[in-house]
Order: sequence, then C-alpha cells, then structure tokens
Amino acid sequence: PRCLILCPTRELAAQVAENFEKYGKYLKLSMALLIGGESMGDQEKTLERGVDVLIATPGRLMDHFGRGRILLNDVKILVIDEADRMLDMGFIPDVEKIVSLLPKIRQTLFFSATMNGEIRRLADKFLMNPKEIQAAPPATAAATVVQGLVTVRPSDKRECVRRLIRAEHLENAFIFCNRKKDVDILYQSLTKHGFNAVMLHGDMPQPKRMEMLAKFKAGTADLLVCSDVAARGLDITGVSHVINFDVPFNPEDYVHRIGRTGRAGKQGHAVTIATPADGKLVQAIETLMKTKIPPLAEPAVADIALGAGEAIIEEDDGPRRGRRGDRGRRGKDRDRRPRDTRMEENTPAPAATAEPPHAAEPPQNSDLESSPQPQKTNERPQKSNERPRREKTESQSRDTVGFGDSVPAFLLTVPPRPRAPAAEDDSSSNEDAA
Repeated sequence: PRCLILCPTRELAAQVAENFEKYGKYLKLSMALLIGGESMGDQEKTLERGVDVLIATPGRLMDHFGRGRILLNDVKILVIDEADRMLDMGFIPDVEKIVSLLPKIRQTLFFSATMNGEIRRLADKFLMNPKEIQAAPPATAAATVVQGLVTVRPSDKRECVRRLIRAEHLENAFIFCNRKKDVDILYQSLTKHGFNAVMLHGDMPQPKRMEMLAKFKAGTADLLVCSDVAARGLDITGVSHVINFDVPFNPEDYVHRIGRTGRAGKQGHAVTIATPADGKLVQAIETLMKTKIPPLAEPAVADIALGAGEAIIEEDDGPRRGRRGDRGRRGKDRDRRPRDTRMEENTPAPAATAEPPHAAEPPQNSDLESSPQPQKTNERPQKSNERPRREKTESQSRDTVGFGDSVPAFLLTVPPRPRAPAAEDDSSSNEDAA
C-alpha cells in the first residue's frame, strides 16, 4: 500500500473506510479494510489484488504481516488516528513495531485528543520536524452541550435512567457504562421495560457489533447502551442526549463521551448519574474541565436524587456497605447484619464469672466406662442461643481461659477406655494353668 491508516477500534476503522468510499468515489484508488472479527480469507484475497490505501487496526495488521501477506516497504503516508486511545488500549507496542517496518522517508500524520507526556514522547519518536496544529483547547466540552449531574443511591440508578428517558423527550441517546457486564445488565433491563435499545461492547462478535451500530444509525433503535468503545471517533448526526450511567474512571473519557452530542452546531444534553462514592471521580472531571457540573433540575428524579447533605452521609457509610453497595440480594443481607449486631451491642451484657465454662471441664473417670459418649448429641444445638463468636465483651476477653464456650465438638468426644494389657496376660496365664 501507498497509504496506511491505523485506528484503535473496529468501529472507527469501519467509519474511516465508509468515508473513504464517499471521498474517493471519483478517484482511481483501491482500499482494503483489515479489522478483527472478519474473514481472514476474504481480506487476503483483497490484498492479493493490491491496494492503494490500507485501513486497519494494529492487531489484525500484524496478523497479516506475520503470514507474509503484506509488504510495508512502499508506504508513503502513515496516519495514526486516536493515538491516546491506542495508548490506553495497549496498542502502542504494536504501533512501534509497525512503524519500524516502514520506510524512514515518509509523511506521518499523528492525531491525538490529548498530548500528555507519553503521547509527546511517541510523537517525537514517530515524527521528524513536525508542525503542531491545535484545533481546540484540550479537555473542553462544546458550548452546545448542556450538562447535568444527578446523585442517587446505587440501587436507584436503573430507575433513574428510565425516568430520564421518559422525562427528557429524547430522540436518541448514547448510554455509557464503565463495564461490559453492566452494559448487558442495563440493556436487558431497558428492553424488559419496553424501550427500543441496542448494545455495543468489545466482547460482541464483529457482525453483531456492526448490526447494532447500523440499527442505531438508521434510527430503528433509539438507545445505544455501550462501553467506551463507542466514545471515540464515532460521528452519528442528530444524537440529542448522552447519559453516563457510570462516572468514567478517566476524566478525559468524560469529554469524549459527551462529545457524541451537540455536534455540527446543534444543541445536545449530557446527564451523568453518580453515586455518593463517585465524589472523587466527579471532582477530577471538574478539575480537568475547570468548571462545575451543575445539578440536574429534573422533577422526574427529584424524589430519588440525593441532596448535598445526604450524599455526604451516604459516602461516610459507604465502606460499611461493602464495595458493591446495595446491588443484589447478597449485598442487602450484608446491610442487615450490622444493624442486628448494633442492637446486640446496645443490650447490657450479663455479668461474667471468673469460673471457667463447664463445657471445657474434663469428665470424671467414673463416667468413662458407664457412658462413653454422653454429650455428643446435645452439644451443637446449645450453641444457637449463645453469643456469636466474634462478639467478645470486655469482661469475656479478660476472664476466658482456653477455648471458653467455643470448644470444638470433637474435643468433647470421650473415646472408650482400652483394657489394660496386663489383665489380659494374667487371664491367659490362668487359663494355661488350668
């Protein structure tokens, strides 16, 4: 190929190929798209005919190069798109390998939404005497995007999304989640409640991903529940809303997410759903953008939204709820346990005696022969009415010696006493004498 274009995601590469077909309609240039999830055989047949422009993701390009299907020694133009995204996804080693295979004399176009130290190092490595063009200030949202923030409990997040969809009168919307698992769960929840939604994340097969994206572009689906794989580069016109179901871990991803709306001078809306535990993530976004995200003034979610004081209280109680908050029955049971424990701690503890517990006393020798295992069946039921093991009062921890009331059952089992071997010898000698 004479031109090589590298993209971080399959969707972005497919979008570049789609636009190339429009722009190069009247040009005699051939093009090949190399992305994962597609047939290797069909791609190899296209490469055998020869192409002028090669659009690829780094992984699939290296696969074809390893099979000897591509020669890169005649590339005149190299385009690296969304370089910062490639850095986040771990593609930079592959990109460095690809660049090392290209001719030294070439034109390189290096596109990046952010220019941190690592990206700057890569730019210096790949480019010679570059001209830097800054299209817009970094980490700024478009003025056409109206932002809003609503803080709710973790268990109310899906209900909040449904209310926002009904109240905002949106035409279509991106709904971003941090995890692929949450994309599946939210998609199933929305379809169960009658919403016309599709989903998109990196674990889906490529034909399914393209099908879902085509439905959303065509307008047959109103909602696209997706991960950050759709946050970069996708240009879909007429998107009215972006809903962040989760606050992004990387504050720069917030700027890219809300950039899916408010495009081409049209007004867009971006709503972020946060929990009390997301306070630091929200602060990082506001620090990066140098502006506050205003609270959402929406009556539909007013009864489930937390005020500033409630959010602080919930955040203080957060570590006691566990890392997963209120999600699932297991989490709710975990919330009930400390309440019962606090009730037991508030009741006055009975006075402890200095005598050791009776359960730890060894039985008398006279009882050994008459009842070998007298206490084996009654020992376990008695423990149900006793105080839990982990709750030790001050007096108990000071006076208890040994196991206390928590003696294992096998230690209380008295084995049968063996007969003395001397008696057996005497009896055998008497029989011989007789």
